[in-house]
Amino acid sequence: MSARTSAFDLATCARPNILALQPYRDYKDDGTNILLDANENAHGPALDLDEDGKRYHGCGSGHRPDKHFEIDLLGLNRYPDPHQLELKQLLCNLRNTHTHTSKLLRPENLFVGVGSDEAIDALLRCFCRPGQDKVLTCPPTYGMYAVSAQVNDLEVVKVPLDTDNHFALRPEAINHQLSSDPSIKIVYVCSPGNPTANLVSKSDLRQVLEHPSWNGVVVLDEAYIDFAPEGTSLAEWVTEWPNLVVMQTLSKAFGLAGIRLGAAFSSPEIAGLLNNLKAPYNISSPSSALAEAALHPKGLEVMRSNRAKILQQRDRMLKELPQVPGVGRFLGGADSNFLLVEVLDKPRDQGGKPSNKAALAVYEALAEQRGVVVRFRGKELGCEGCLRITVGTESEVDKFLNEIRDVLAWSPGKVEVDGDVNEREVNGIVA
Repeated sequence: MSARTSAFDLATCARPNILALQPYRDYKDDGTNILLDANENAHGPALDLDEDGKRYHGCGSGHRPDKHFEIDLLGLNRYPDPHQLELKQLLCNLRNTHTHTSKLLRPENLFVGVGSDEAIDALLRCFCRPGQDKVLTCPPTYGMYAVSAQVNDLEVVKVPLDTDNHFALRPEAINHQLSSDPSIKIVYVCSPGNPTANLVSKSDLRQVLEHPSWNGVVVLDEAYIDFAPEGTSLAEWVTEWPNLVVMQTLSKAFGLAGIRLGAAFSSPEIAGLLNNLKAPYNISSPSSALAEAALHPKGLEVMRSNRAKILQQRDRMLKELPQVPGVGRFLGGADSNFLLVEVLDKPRDQGGKPSNKAALAVYEALAEQRGVVVRFRGKELGCEGCLRITVGTESEVDKFLNEIRDVLAWSPGKVEVDGDVNEREVNGIVA
């Protein structure tokens, strides 16, 4: 039977901005590779598990597990708690450090969503009119800000980070744009930056928040904040600034990428708007229970232990990777669980320079021949010849260092690649 005749034409029916959208893409893994590309926590979730990793500590051993570690499987026929007040209070407890203010975060300061990406999109839908308003980003930065803007039919104004000054924020340039264009409603700032791994200066952020006439929201993305020095999170600062939103996630330091849970701290007024527009019951009961377990003392203990291991391996990579011939400078900072490093077209002592061609070849050789997947970031502003490398376990770092030494052995043709890098689609556009 032939298809029914129809006047339907996808190309003219769908929204043009969606037809033009470049989606998220990731490296296709068969389960055998070492994945140092998505900034996940290779040590596992911040949960107090038995040695087999299958059960919470105490289950099946004659001891009653902590009630916060229980998932009510028989209750899955009911919709989950739409408010997550206990979870929100635990997040507040974590961030009420009194480092930046004497005021207290409370559950009414929080929106909890499906990863930070839901908060990114919700903020756009809350404050920006499609086809009219704009958002401001500071490249190189997390690509989902631009992707979500395109989905919502919003123009992106770019004020690049200072590539000559360790990718520092440029508050004067940002404020100039805000003064000249009132249609900019949101400024997205990533700290620690992705892919730059450096913290944004608190004084630079304050300068934007103190803009005398701009009526908009500053969104600070702190996805990687738990790898930075203690006390650097500005989440509690939302109690001082009514137009500041601080996003965080349990996907990174807490090792819970699989439950997709993020949070946005803000004034109660902004949090109220975000909670009003979100989909009903957006956080599943298992996700909420696992998040609460990770935020209780035993979970925090596991998180901090795993973080210490990651920071130890990060320091090791900072020391050992520059000793590999053909590896150039670290760019940005070292405040996250990844590093941004240059690949040179020839060894340093031979005058090597950062090269996208060499970096792409190293990326491909590692992924396709050595089973080690990193991120090529050479197409990002100021990141010529750069790879972004997630800090893995000790054994994963062992393998990575051994393999990149071998790949960069500089035998003839070892790192050659055909084609124009700028025309190639390389392992993900946003992560």
